Amino acid sequence: MNRLANETSPYLLQHAGNPVDWFPWGEEAFAKARSEDKPVLLSIGYSACHWCHVMEHESFENESIAALMNDNFVSIKVDREERPDLDEIYMNAVQMLTKRGGWPMTVFLTPEGKPFFGGTYYPPEDRQGMPGFPRVLLAVVEAYRNKPQDVARNVDQIVAALDRMSVLSETGNELSVDVVTRGADGLTPAYDAAHGGFGRAPKFPNAGVYNLFLRSYRLSGNERYKEMITETLRKIAQGGMYDQLGGGFHRYSVDDKWLVPHFEKMLYDNGQLAQVYAEAYRVTRDGFFKRIVEETLEYVLREMCQPEGGFYSAQDADSEGEEGRFFVWTREEVLDLLGKEHGEIFCRVYDVTDLGNFEGKNIPHPVLTVEQAAKYFSKDRQEIETVLAESRARLFTEREKRVKPFRDEKVIVSWNGLMLSGVAAAYAITGDGRIREAGARTVDFIFTRMFDKGLLLHTYKDGQAKLLGYLDDYAFLTAGLLDLFEATFEADLLDRSAALARTMVEEFWDEANGGFFYTGKSHEQLISRTKPGFDSSIPSGNSVAAQVLLRLYHYTGEQDLLDRAEKILRLHYEVMAKEPFGMSTMLAALDFHLSKPAEIVLVAGKDDPEARALVNQVQDSYLPNKTLRWVSPDARLEEISPLLEGKTQIDGKPTVYVCRNFTCAPPVVDWAGLSPLLDD
Repeated sequence: MNRLANETSPYLLQHAGNPVDWFPWGEEAFAKARSEDKPVLLSIGYSACHWCHVMEHESFENESIAALMNDNFVSIKVDREERPDLDEIYMNAVQMLTKRGGWPMTVFLTPEGKPFFGGTYYPPEDRQGMPGFPRVLLAVVEAYRNKPQDVARNVDQIVAALDRMSVLSETGNELSVDVVTRGADGLTPAYDAAHGGFGRAPKFPNAGVYNLFLRSYRLSGNERYKEMITETLRKIAQGGMYDQLGGGFHRYSVDDKWLVPHFEKMLYDNGQLAQVYAEAYRVTRDGFFKRIVEETLEYVLREMCQPEGGFYSAQDADSEGEEGRFFVWTREEVLDLLGKEHGEIFCRVYDVTDLGNFEGKNIPHPVLTVEQAAKYFSKDRQEIETVLAESRARLFTEREKRVKPFRDEKVIVSWNGLMLSGVAAAYAITGDGRIREAGARTVDFIFTRMFDKGLLLHTYKDGQAKLLGYLDDYAFLTAGLLDLFEATFEADLLDRSAALARTMVEEFWDEANGGFFYTGKSHEQLISRTKPGFDSSIPSGNSVAAQVLLRLYHYTGEQDLLDRAEKILRLHYEVMAKEPFGMSTMLAALDFHLSKPAEIVLVAGKDDPEARALVNQVQDSYLPNKTLRWVSPDARLEEISPLLEGKTQIDGKPTVYVCRNFTCAPPVVDWAGLSPLLDD
């Protein structure tokens, strides 16, 4: 066993038995590199990464390759989910060097931690145009020992480029909401009209981009924006990307049809997609999208809940040594379980064939509608629906007997924040008390077990919380708390979100140039202090921070929050206009700011059924730019907003006030009066 045996990260523990003399990230490793004048080999990955497992088996378990590493390098293994700060810095460096990125990431550093060469996956020998890992190792060692000037030049160029990435210039132009729809227009040519989504395979679920198009639809009334996204979401949910038996989304599709997924399931995807499918339901009122939200939350509650509260990070792509083994079927297996009649119906509807659609086996995905199946089998619709529901349940029960994919049981604050937003959206449209309870338990867990001396801790595993929180932890959790507040109206959620935002400003704000750094003042000093603005598989910390500052400003009236949010928008405005795909969440913040949110206050008793009915109608409406409070009739409304001073209930009925841009509409007492105010 090597030094990783003392870590809590499942990914690091997976490498504890390697013959490689791995170090965790820390001063011990760099001190050894300095004393022995050896380069550092930094390997970054995560537990659900298929190619990380491949490289481990091919290279890190190989005695001769391990000896080559041990003799010539100080090798450090990092879990990117534990240390996204390191991943951010060194991924930027690898992308500069190779014009691409990914995991496993392999970076070669000086003993001072500065990168001079890197890449991603390397095979154990030369293969398909890729150099073998031993050849790469020997070349790096030769350069480090014999060409120090070249190494120093590379280091200087890379570090200077990393520093430049955090330098932004504030726009001199007036902010315009037209940039939002222009962004959607700019992305429209990449839309795949045949299969939905944007670009070619592999296809990722770009939740931020989907939200950008829905916002553009609301701004412009252009039906095409809505159609592109609802069709994309429908195609994803009808493909192998979505688990047709157990609910929840896999990471991405390797083909353009959303059929063959990379089978890992990530918490952050399911949190974001639950939210965007809820928005699609609000836009369309189509029960299909609501069903996907319900099934996704059913999966999360079943598989991803930590017993004390909080949500686990991920489930692996592999089980029993094979990618996707847990999720695929043969036609023979299906017919044996369901019987010939019901089995034939299921196989025809879900594309289960003798040849298979994935390495000789089948990923179930619907290729016939219920109506088409009813016609094909000469049965009525209800009978087909019953057969399919019973068949899915039977197959799911049988699947549960299989060896499940490995589950990474880290609890990560930032990802839990994204999931809390999904929980809030799901509860708002379903009213399912189990969902609300899971959200409440998660909030309690984070503030009980992952909060110390006023600061968040990033990760929790095996009874230990550690690593000071990053910008994403504060921004995403604050957003999740605000979303939960607007779904449940629990006042402490608003208070906690405001307190977190204040700490976020104190720890991460760049007082000299504006914007938020990824690491806080209390964090260890690294070779670069990044200030991320671009979305990746998760939204950027600065874009979500801008959103929460704007939302809190409309709740609290604190001018400082508005000023800082506007600073972020002005720093990123020119980039928003040029690169909307990576700036979709920042564009959402811009839309919220310039469109002026509807500030909705419902005055009614908490148990008033008429008030609940009004709230349910608000929650079912697509209102991306709003604040929402439910206050008791004896509340001092002027403390909420000076505009509400002197306003009360009308004739003891639930009464709604809608204010926008420092002006309040006359109070209303029913949906007929409220709906037009929300559509403004």
